[in-house]
Amino acid sequence: MSQKTTLTQNGKEYWRSLDQLADTPEFKEFVQREFPEQASEMSNPVTRRTFLSLMGASIALAGLAGCRRPVEKIIPYVIKPEEIIPGVAEYFATVMPFGTGAYGVVAKSHEGRPTKVEGNEKHPSSLGATNAYATASVLNLYDPDRSAYVLNKGNQKLWNDFVAAWRELFAKYTANKGEGLAIVSESFASPTMARLQAEFTKAFPKATWTSYEAVSDENIYAGIEGVTGNKLQPVYNYGKAGVILSLDADFLHMESDNITASRGFADGRRMKDENDTMNRLYVVESMFTLTGGMADHRLRLQSRQIGAFTVALAKALGVDTMGINADTSVLDEKANAWIAAVAKDLTNNKSKSLIVAGRRQPAAVHALVFAINSALGNVGTTVQYHAAKDMMMSNRSGLAELTKSLSDGKVSTLVMLGGNPVYNAPADLKFAEAMKKAEHTIHFNGYVDETGSNGVEWHIPASHFLEAWGDVRSANGTVSAIQPLIDPLYATHSDIEVLYLLTTGKEARGYDIVRETWKTLFAKGLDFEKAWRLALHDGVVGDTATAPVTVKMDAKAASAFVAKNALPSGSADANNLEIVFYASSATFDGRFANNGWLQELPDPVTKITWDNAAIMSHKTAEALKVKNILGEGKNHQPMIRLKYQGQTLELPVWVQPGHADYSIAVALGYGRQSAGRVGNGVGADTYALRTSAAMDFDLGLTAEKLSKTYLIATVQDHGGFDTDALADNEIQRRIPTIIREATIEEYKKDPNFITSGRTPGEKELYGKDGKPISIMNMHEYGPERFEKGEWNKKYQWGMSIDLNACTGCNACMIACQSENNIPVVGKEEVAKGREMHWIRLDRYYIGKDVNEPEMQFQPIACQHCETAPCEQVCPVAATVHDSEGLNVMVYNRCVGTRYCANNCPYKVRRFNFLEFHAGTSGFMESKPIESLKLGKNPDVTVRMRGVMEKCTYCVQRISGARIAAKKEDRDIRDGEVVTACQQSCPTGAIVFGNINDPESKVSKMKAMNRKYEVLAELNVRPRTSFLAKLKNPNPELTKNA
Repeated sequence: MSQKTTLTQNGKEYWRSLDQLADTPEFKEFVQREFPEQASEMSNPVTRRTFLSLMGASIALAGLAGCRRPVEKIIPYVIKPEEIIPGVAEYFATVMPFGTGAYGVVAKSHEGRPTKVEGNEKHPSSLGATNAYATASVLNLYDPDRSAYVLNKGNQKLWNDFVAAWRELFAKYTANKGEGLAIVSESFASPTMARLQAEFTKAFPKATWTSYEAVSDENIYAGIEGVTGNKLQPVYNYGKAGVILSLDADFLHMESDNITASRGFADGRRMKDENDTMNRLYVVESMFTLTGGMADHRLRLQSRQIGAFTVALAKALGVDTMGINADTSVLDEKANAWIAAVAKDLTNNKSKSLIVAGRRQPAAVHALVFAINSALGNVGTTVQYHAAKDMMMSNRSGLAELTKSLSDGKVSTLVMLGGNPVYNAPADLKFAEAMKKAEHTIHFNGYVDETGSNGVEWHIPASHFLEAWGDVRSANGTVSAIQPLIDPLYATHSDIEVLYLLTTGKEARGYDIVRETWKTLFAKGLDFEKAWRLALHDGVVGDTATAPVTVKMDAKAASAFVAKNALPSGSADANNLEIVFYASSATFDGRFANNGWLQELPDPVTKITWDNAAIMSHKTAEALKVKNILGEGKNHQPMIRLKYQGQTLELPVWVQPGHADYSIAVALGYGRQSAGRVGNGVGADTYALRTSAAMDFDLGLTAEKLSKTYLIATVQDHGGFDTDALADNEIQRRIPTIIREATIEEYKKDPNFITSGRTPGEKELYGKDGKPISIMNMHEYGPERFEKGEWNKKYQWGMSIDLNACTGCNACMIACQSENNIPVVGKEEVAKGREMHWIRLDRYYIGKDVNEPEMQFQPIACQHCETAPCEQVCPVAATVHDSEGLNVMVYNRCVGTRYCANNCPYKVRRFNFLEFHAGTSGFMESKPIESLKLGKNPDVTVRMRGVMEKCTYCVQRISGARIAAKKEDRDIRDGEVVTACQQSCPTGAIVFGNINDPESKVSKMKAMNRKYEVLAELNVRPRTSFLAKLKNPNPELTKNA
């Protein structure tokens, strides 16, 4: 591969893909086309769009009248519910359970229909933000493929039929104390589930109960318990840590409690000016993650070498390793230099540092992490431990024992409370065969999935959390209620209703079951009804957080633990590869496979959609004689056959910069066969390679190149900024002005580096002497608009995005999609460059070495330019400016010429090539699905085929705030208008508001000396500005770099 120098700024290089770094002729042709070839062409050469493009100028007036939608009649309420005002949304606090954690949310409801999930500011697990999974959960509620009815051997039955059948079994197991009865459930942290579990165990003492999750924190809990003798829940306070070391932990994205982790980490990196300080992040990992992308220093190691790194670090710090040993000779000179520098930095920051390890690392690594944090005095400051109360943790060995009991005929009735073990249990267990040996099988799940379609006797459909009552405990012990916003759409029941029936043989409402539990939570003498209502309103029960416990090493427990938990040894090479299993950012463990929003959400690092692949380094790819292939906006990737422990799997290759050599990472959660119409057949089922001995990573993988290729739909090169095809170096000149960054030392030496450090050829638009134009003078660009009364003198809207806080997590993309009714287009359309996301989250690699790049993220949406190029070319005035500075769309005028998209330098406009809202991927010609209509936001127009769309700065929310302020005869308050992307952002990187108000938060951010606009030299005057990225490197590691 050619290592041509591209996009150079201060000796660094900026590139979005390996193809751009190589600068091949094919890539040059691709970017000079401005749009992917098939994104700009309809399949039919004679189209309405083509005709109108040619005739755009002559029909300018014809579009002004617009087109009307068909008239629809609305039937009003005969008796309107008192609490409902048509058109005004209601909000309810609830909680989304997720393994042994939860996301505190506020669900938005229109006329009884949940339409949006947002963060609950009062909940300790969300702090007012969400992640992609929580926001996308509303789409699962209206999924037409959800299980709707009780099934008996595949035949539709009634709930009462199952109740009668269970009562017969209940009598049997009551008599024999549960002998032959077994339950396998998902993990949980719930007071009510814990109470019912205890009652079940008491009623059936000979029954067995185990919990299993394909992706869980089992290693974390096991490691801490192993050396303390107690079941404990760690709670990290990243905001108090000055130095953070991550050992294979993507805590900003895929680890548990990632929302609070992101907020705390970002709080430690916010800098108001050059006199502030910020934390330092070291990351050791095998595959590039978002946490690795935010690192000040990143070290790539094979997953199995991280244990050796931890042992060596503990010894360098003088920490007792408790007999946990590893072959540290596998660490090279660079890793050893790292250990010395990190050990020194941690020692200098005792009680202000934090070490975390990821869920993939073995329990012994987590035991060492506990020991190191304890020795450094971090326990009680940056990390606290709480009793694991009301918690059922995943137990892989328990599942193995259950499977053996099934095979041996010791289980007569198997109850599966959630989960999908036929799909995601270790391949060597052969769970699908074993479960058939039980006389009775009961499956409780929201879908008739691979387990439900494996010959079960009874299938019970599960309610969505927005339809059910329940409760959860967050990491710090705070109790929250799950309350329904809507009656179940189908004949479904909640987990506590089913478990109550199994335990007592009686039926009860979820509401009553939860209240019975909660009567023991509140202090005696407290008004229960008042406390109950307050808890439902706030989304949390006050004063239920558990107090941190004082913990110390238990020598006896540690000795027994170490004897059973050795660290893996050896290293991978070209003939003995390492396989690493990781949770997908889209499907997680497979549970979200039928969610089109998540399937189409690009992986934040690889930018792959609708698929998984074999992720490997450039060196590994060279050894296998494979490479990434670019062609016509699509990637037809070479295929390889992976072999591990007698199992084989074919996967496409994806060469990932910064990946550890001879380590191949594969995403879980794909290759589903019974997920639904969206998720079926998407990707490859990597669980086929996952065994009990290799749940996270292992050696022994071999790979061979195949002669065939596979289409990967990736967006990494879509939407490149405007370039001048006549100037070969145009993008090289512009990219360094798009991504602005400096080290903290450079910033302190030159606070105005944004202006004083201009690249050659960059025009000076920031005023004299390095002073940026003030916010209040922004409108000097066009003062005549104020004089003519065209612009509102009170409100002018703008946005600021802090690149120092943005982690690239994609939460904003999903929030925008949910808020603005953005459709799913499917893999084929994404491959053509026709994805509809209004926000594009650009990911750049930085550096000259393809094996050791840094990473930078930048969210790009419509910049709402004051002199917008799109407005100047629209023949029908479909895109115009309003009086408050917004670049708005008049959909009824749009005739689809797409001149605006051609003239947009930011490439953020999206065109509806098809009637995308008619269906989902793979069946565009189908009629609109009725259940999906219920989830649309009624405040936002649903666009039709042939219409252009883009970010509106959530104009519907601005209008709502304006109406509310007018009713109360006041001005709109700062912070009252919150865009969907801003609201969801876990780090608070996005700020929106009135830039005419010098006291508004957005005005103050725009006044910072790190502020800049993207492509400001084009004189389009964007309303969205950015704060430059800062890094805090350790001089010990940079002096020899």
